[in-house]
Amino acid sequence: MKATGYISLWTLISLPCVQLANPAEHEDVVKHAIKLHRGKGAVIAQRKQWVLESCRKLSGLLRQKNVVLNKLKNAIRAVEKDAGLSDEEKVFQVHTFEIFQKELNESENSVFQAIHGLQRALQGDYKDVVNMKESSRQRLEALREAAIKEEMEYVELLAAEKHQVEALKNMQHRNKSLSMLDEILEDVRKAADRLEEEIEEHAFDDNKSVRGVNFEAVLRVEEDEANSKRNASKREVEDDLGLSMLIDSQNNQYILTKPRDSTIPRADHHFIKDIVTIGMLSLPCGWLCTTIGLPTMFGYIICGVLLGPSGLNSIKSIVQVETLGEFGVFFTLFLVGLEFSPERLRKVWKISLQGPCYMTVLMIAFGLLWGHLLQIRPTQSVFISTCLSLSSTPLVSRFLAGSVRGDKEGDIDYSSVLLGMLVMQDVQLGLFIAVMPTLIQAGVSTYSSIFKEILRILILIGQILFSLAAVFILCLVIKTYLIGPYYRKLHAESKGNKEILILGITAFIFLMLTITELLDVSMELGCFLAGALISSQGHMVSEEIMSCIEPIRDFLAIIFFASIGLHVFPTFVIYELTVLLFLTLSVVIMKFVLAVLVLSLILPKTSQYIKWIVSAGLAQVSEFSFVLGSRARRAGIISREVYLLILSVTTLSLLLAPALWRAAIMKCVPRPERRSST
Repeated sequence: MKATGYISLWTLISLPCVQLANPAEHEDVVKHAIKLHRGKGAVIAQRKQWVLESCRKLSGLLRQKNVVLNKLKNAIRAVEKDAGLSDEEKVFQVHTFEIFQKELNESENSVFQAIHGLQRALQGDYKDVVNMKESSRQRLEALREAAIKEEMEYVELLAAEKHQVEALKNMQHRNKSLSMLDEILEDVRKAADRLEEEIEEHAFDDNKSVRGVNFEAVLRVEEDEANSKRNASKREVEDDLGLSMLIDSQNNQYILTKPRDSTIPRADHHFIKDIVTIGMLSLPCGWLCTTIGLPTMFGYIICGVLLGPSGLNSIKSIVQVETLGEFGVFFTLFLVGLEFSPERLRKVWKISLQGPCYMTVLMIAFGLLWGHLLQIRPTQSVFISTCLSLSSTPLVSRFLAGSVRGDKEGDIDYSSVLLGMLVMQDVQLGLFIAVMPTLIQAGVSTYSSIFKEILRILILIGQILFSLAAVFILCLVIKTYLIGPYYRKLHAESKGNKEILILGITAFIFLMLTITELLDVSMELGCFLAGALISSQGHMVSEEIMSCIEPIRDFLAIIFFASIGLHVFPTFVIYELTVLLFLTLSVVIMKFVLAVLVLSLILPKTSQYIKWIVSAGLAQVSEFSFVLGSRARRAGIISREVYLLILSVTTLSLLLAPALWRAAIMKCVPRPERRSST
């Protein structure tokens, strides 16, 4: 026990001395430590002598550090009292002394932190993986904090250098007379410095102590790899106007969103190249699909597959491309609402409300049944069933785009029923996103808290219903008092200039989606309602606005469908083709049969023939299952394997949708209307 105590004491005390030694001495110290640890070639007297020398060196360093600190304090007081120095010179010198003080204190703290860390390591049980993991986490946290402190010290040194330059300039200005131009430039420099200080947010200092903020090690990759080949200094590289990419330990990639200096314009060239590449490749892909008789949207999906992670992997700004693609959904649903008049909505509102609700309940019931047979968790079964119950509104909107859909002899138009049910599914999507946090908690809850979870879900449903009622009342107010004068004003101001009309309609779309999002309803519903409200002004108004918005919608829809292709993995589909085809056909057939069954119960007898077309339109899986699946995977509701299955089944169902739609149109729609619908 005594020998062990000597070894531990020597190790703890001599560690700082090891850090101070040169490489040759460092190697000798390590060899001597190994001999002491093994108990070979060392006597008790030598150990005592080593400990005494180590203690003497460490105490000498600490005394020297205290002496230097006292000298620095005296120097700071002397500088502050020196009347011969300017304010800039005083600030620079005092700042330099304070940085050196901080460096000494941090070095001393690092020594003792290393000693305490080694002591914890010697006391740890390295047969326990959990204990090793905790020790590693503590060391990692210490390294992160040390890196942050070093970064702050470097920033302070840059500021001190700036103060030094300012002090030299002031001395030069006092020694020579300035011309009028030099005086103007000096005033501009001071104003620019004040502007930079005003607009700088200090986001790093403000957020580093916020709860939930973690320090992580990242790799910084310069945008232009040719920088290393240029004859540029390090300072020139740091001040480069390009963007750097950060990569964390989880292989997530980040790009600059807001620079420190907002006075200099910057552009994300990766994003620009991605959009240009998608636009160029979408043309041949869309043309090829048109040639073989497929909708052009599949060409755009193929474009995303070719450029995405499963293809050439040339898309760098995937998140930015997907964000821009969301605007394609917004404008698509706006044009859907523009063709969907309130009168037609009132005619089918009961069917639109009842149909999706019945289908979702039946899908969840079947999901729970199969989950029980396959021993799948109820939360996972509910999530998968709800994802598969949704259908693609943008896809069906493209099927119905430009078709002539008139009611005949009081019958209900299939397009009205189909679009109404899809809009209700969008409302269900917003409801499900709101309920997802509770579903996540339910996955880890005990049976004693089931009542509380059910109560919480009921409260959420009540909130959604209240939000829908508020949206409905707001739409009535806008339709009655605001939309007419607003459009007339836009029309009057836009004569000879369509820019004002496009901007005004776009602003109204964004206003409606903002309102619905604030009320915890999906933004897609707000876009649809914006189109429905404008369509209430008459057919001529709808035609004028559609001619302006359609080109914007078409371009953004290309980006949206290409972003879907970024998440399609053909290799995975090929590996599991048999299983995926079976699952996809099972889902499509089940959704088609359930839709036919539900519509048979709620449709009037005179309109029973449209159930086949509506069911065919609802038989695929919505692309929003990608969004829901990614959230559920991050939350731990579903596994990686289930997530890939959902993505693959969704993609294959979307590929099967045109064939099923054409078959239903050929069977049920008369020939003149069939040509316009396909």
